Amino acid sequence: MTIDSQQDRVGALLQRANGHLGGEIVYRHTRWVRIWHWINVLAIIFLLGSGLNIFNAHPRLYWGAYGDDADPALFSLYSVEDHNGASHGITQIGSVHIDTTGTLGWSTYRGEYSSRGWPSWATIPSFQDLADARHWHFLFAWILVLNFAIYITWSVRRRHLQIDIVPTLRDLRSIPKSVSNHIRFKHPTGDAAKRYNVLQRLAYVGVLLLLVVMVATGLTMSPAIDAFLPWLLDVFGGRQTARTLHFLSAALIVLFVFVHVAEVFIAGVVNEMRSMITGYYRVPSEHKQ
Repeated sequence: MTIDSQQDRVGALLQRANGHLGGEIVYRHTRWVRIWHWINVLAIIFLLGSGLNIFNAHPRLYWGAYGDDADPALFSLYSVEDHNGASHGITQIGSVHIDTTGTLGWSTYRGEYSSRGWPSWATIPSFQDLADARHWHFLFAWILVLNFAIYITWSVRRRHLQIDIVPTLRDLRSIPKSVSNHIRFKHPTGDAAKRYNVLQRLAYVGVLLLLVVMVATGLTMSPAIDAFLPWLLDVFGGRQTARTLHFLSAALIVLFVFVHVAEVFIAGVVNEMRSMITGYYRVPSEHKQ
């Protein structure tokens, strides 16, 4: 198919979409951006689930080079028995201990309560299996790394990263206005809706940086990689610090996902999902506030 015929086909699709949906329709997300997005969704789901299963093997986080049950933890999930013999799940954050029975520390698996950090519905596999969890984790970690490398290479060559993602000084000056608009649930319309606003750009740049940190800290936790690149341990201050940063990076990505999904529903779930599946996006009219 020639470039001219491709353009004619896109033009016909746009015309048809305008007729059925009303309003201006733009081709917002290219095929490769959509493929990258959905591979990331799948990879992150499996990485989070398998990562929590791995975490359950030793549900404690430390700061430094070493850490075991006798060392004070920054964060931990565990169970205890009260004076009546009843078990309780406890979440410890610094000096704070919170009863999280039924969710964290002590939860059900196949109808029976057991001591486990994260509940079975949040882990892959649902039962405690460190070996299988590691296999899933490493598989999707490399899928994510390969997908990320392809995306960055493509984005730089096509200037997608420079033009659509990285904020300009003008964008940064608009942060107060953009924050105000989001607080009032006022979303961009007209031409402004055709491009990412400054908060979206900052969020996407932040996620890209978090992915870099996650990959680097994940490699630091590997004894084989440490033997080949021992300076990684110095960069992150030890394997346990790398593990903690790995966990915190994952938590921030989960936070991003929650905010991202909430914004999709607020902005119009049908329109937003259609744009990420087909590439076509209906631009909200300027008179609609």
